[in-house]
Amino acid sequence: MSWKVRKRCLDILAGEEGFVRKIWGEALTVCLAYPNAYRTGMSNLGFQAVYALINRHPGSLCERVFLPDSGDETAHAASAAPLFSLESQRPLADFDMVAFSLSFENDYPNVLKILARAGIPLAASERKEKDPLVIGGGISVTLNPEPLADFFDLFLIGEGEALLPDFLNAAVALRRKLTRAAFLDRIQKEISGAYVPSHYEVITEPEGRITARKPLDAAYPRRIIRRTAIDINTFPTEQGITTDDSEFGGMFLTEVSRGCQRGCRFCAAGFVYRPARFRNAAILEDSFRRGLKKRRTIGLLGTAVSDHPDLIPLCRSILKEGGSVAVGSFRLDRLSGPMAALLKETGVETLSLAPEAGSQRLRDVIRKGITEAEIFSAVDNLLEYDIVRLRLYFMVGLPTETDEDVDAIVHLVKKMEHRARHSSAGKKGFRSLTLSINQFIPKPATPLQWCPLEDTAVVKRRIRRITDGLRTEKSVSVTHDLPKWNYIQALLTLGDRKVGKLLLAVHRLEGNWAQAFREVNINPDFYVHRRKETDEILPWDFIDHGTEKTLLVSEYRKALSEKILEETRP
Repeated sequence: MSWKVRKRCLDILAGEEGFVRKIWGEALTVCLAYPNAYRTGMSNLGFQAVYALINRHPGSLCERVFLPDSGDETAHAASAAPLFSLESQRPLADFDMVAFSLSFENDYPNVLKILARAGIPLAASERKEKDPLVIGGGISVTLNPEPLADFFDLFLIGEGEALLPDFLNAAVALRRKLTRAAFLDRIQKEISGAYVPSHYEVITEPEGRITARKPLDAAYPRRIIRRTAIDINTFPTEQGITTDDSEFGGMFLTEVSRGCQRGCRFCAAGFVYRPARFRNAAILEDSFRRGLKKRRTIGLLGTAVSDHPDLIPLCRSILKEGGSVAVGSFRLDRLSGPMAALLKETGVETLSLAPEAGSQRLRDVIRKGITEAEIFSAVDNLLEYDIVRLRLYFMVGLPTETDEDVDAIVHLVKKMEHRARHSSAGKKGFRSLTLSINQFIPKPATPLQWCPLEDTAVVKRRIRRITDGLRTEKSVSVTHDLPKWNYIQALLTLGDRKVGKLLLAVHRLEGNWAQAFREVNINPDFYVHRRKETDEILPWDFIDHGTEKTLLVSEYRKALSEKILEETRP
């Protein structure tokens, strides 16, 4: 290992407060991997929570590894040393397990990069007894792990607090006493939420549809239960390591809620993280006090922060201690006058809101649950308290979307801006309205999982329609993601095991997806652009996500009329 690479690790650790350094000995050793840059990974509260969970177990030790950034990658390559952990600078191959925290499908190619740089065989079937077990967890693989099935020995499906203690108890007791195969066999049979892909056979028709899925041993569960931590008041989920070198370096992050009771038809969080759970005020205030010793700003995280019944008194408790509050996207129908006044008092200058669609018809299709009257009531409340910088999230490519629905986004934003000018007698409107336009991507375990991704050319045209329609609005700017990458994300979200062949080719071709599509005999449009039938077996149907399929089908049919379904049926 070169001194330059080692010094980089030491510099990172010197800038952290709260990292754990355990002594190697008899403990089960786990290297927790985030398949993206350090700055991104250390902003992920789930990653930090798992790190703390493993290290709290008396029989286990956890260190971290990240995808090297461009400068670090050059130094790693020059050193010719395999990728190593941050805390002890030990090669990943020395660990009992390498566990990936997976939140985003577009990070999947980075998993293979990390394994390759660590000298660990990419295919699970090619690993030997001495190789670490490669484990995956996180929301993206809880939804659908199948595109990564060939590369992982084991997935843990569900929330870490519910699943990891059982798994770690078994791993500490058994991992070094059993062979690799025997350990995985025991885990599959005994740990609810564990999924060993090699223990299941998937049978498909020539055109690609799944006809059957069978466990190779009758003792293996036919369905994998997504594990849920029912009472989140029994543990904190907060930032354990603080560092300035992260995307939220200036704040202390703590989770105030989990799950969502709204049931927006496009949103996985509203279905996979059910039921909605809110931490009580006393527990959160303790977390705030710990956080304010480290940072002045408390970042409130959760899928439904603005639905917390005690949000206003909780924010006031932070202010009372001399801190400030940061929140993510806010529900428009929760922006009352008192809430807007409090946000202003906390120092909020920019607020993120998510109308998602411009027309009421389309908001009803996705079951967003907000009206135009509620949108403008929120606007009035924000203007009254001089919160005049907004980021607005909209989607294009939604099911049943028309050009009129896209034009409705332009009309809605113009009305918001004109209302702001009118309310201030023409002196000022919004200082900035930033539109973030994202393409709708169907997600597993949601009512819209059977919908196809909209064609890239159509999405580009609709984004251009929005941009052109708002060109004369000086305070309005439009940002959007790249539709071609949305296609890749949809493929990795909706795919089955065959998609792993594409990932392997993309790795070999150093990220060239176009060349991989030409070389691999797989039709990606089959996964991305095809409307699925509600009675077919989907790649992720073997996971019990906690929501009955009949409910998803019912919500799907409420969203799309029978006439539309018949017209689009293949």
